[in-house]
Amino acid sequence: MSSDTNIPRTAVPYGITDPVEAARAELKAALSAIEEKVNVPKQVGKATTKAKAYAERKPAVAFAAVVGIAVATGAIVWGIARSLSR
Repeated sequence: MSSDTNIPRTAVPYGITDPVEAARAELKAALSAIEEKVNVPKQVGKATTKAKAYAERKPAVAFAAVVGIAVATGAIVWGIARSLSR
């Protein structure tokens, strides 16, 4: 197998002629792609980075979104508490 570091871990390198080596490369790429999707801390980190960048570009909209999420969460908690108290 070639050790080309320019391709991502989730890609299958071109030029593999051996079917067994090609299958191994495809399996390795598939497992790496699954690992990328399932890695929750990494996905949260990516989302946080995107949210911070958005908040720097449009702080008023980001503030409104945070307030909206807080109001929605409060309404849900209030609704659950009210339904449990009856």
